[in-house]
Amino acid sequence: MSKDKMEELTMFRDFVGDSPSTRLLEFLIQGRELDYTLTEISEKAGVSWTTLNRLWPSIIKNKIVKVTREIGKIKLYRLNLDNKGVKKLVELFDYLLFKDIDNRINVEKISA
Repeated sequence: MSKDKMEELTMFRDFVGDSPSTRLLEFLIQGRELDYTLTEISEKAGVSWTTLNRLWPSIIKNKIVKVTREIGKIKLYRLNLDNKGVKKLVELFDYLLFKDIDNRINVEKISA
């Protein structure tokens, strides 16, 4: 990842590890109500096109995403919230997010 794309690790990536597959999952979980083209997923998740193409067959095989619609030859994908494993990942993500928010609120209360 280039220096200008470096960012602080999120609670999710800190907990499960920072890798291209984790960044893909995190992006899809954050945008779980929206659908995206592969190009958008690659760009917004910060994963190279080559890496996305290497990981995508496993994501499809494990039914982590589903096709929501097709525009011409372009498919749009959304996180598959019907997948029990995906539901557990979303629960973990939400738990870590709320835990982080609680921690920040408590730090602000102590600092005030």
